[in-house]
Amino acid sequence: MVSNKQDKNWMKIALEYAYYAQKKGEVPIGAILVFEKNIIGIGWNSSITKNDPTAHAEIIALRDAAKKIKNYRLLNTTLYVTLQPCMMCCGAIINSRIERLVFGANYTKSDNRNSLKNIFFNLEQDYKLNIKKNILEKECSSVLMKFFQEKRKNKVYSNK
Repeated sequence: MVSNKQDKNWMKIALEYAYYAQKKGEVPIGAILVFEKNIIGIGWNSSITKNDPTAHAEIIALRDAAKKIKNYRLLNTTLYVTLQPCMMCCGAIINSRIERLVFGANYTKSDNRNSLKNIFFNLEQDYKLNIKKNILEKECSSVLMKFFQEKRKNKVYSNK
């Protein structure tokens, strides 16, 4: 059983990747995949720099881990991500068969907040995902809010 303190420590590392994404001009979302107390996959949003709509932090972390362990099934792992996964990432999480999903901030811009329930809780009987949310929620939300506030501010200035 993973303690709340351990989850917070792992989420702090995912947050570091979110800050890295921000430095690269990306939406600041970071993710790590953990297996037996080791990070086996890392990712940060890279859709802009890679010109790839699928280059979300979660997808990149899952790909990184799969390459390392040479298996597309990522059994007995925990994915830590700073923002609630989108529908595309939910599909990748299901296909990878991770054991746990831990996320920081809730995605509140759309009806996506219901997507986790609709997708993960209506799965086949043989796959159950343990979901833990709101780990370091304030910190994870803050980096996103500041990023978008800065983007809006710069947009206003560039239109003058």
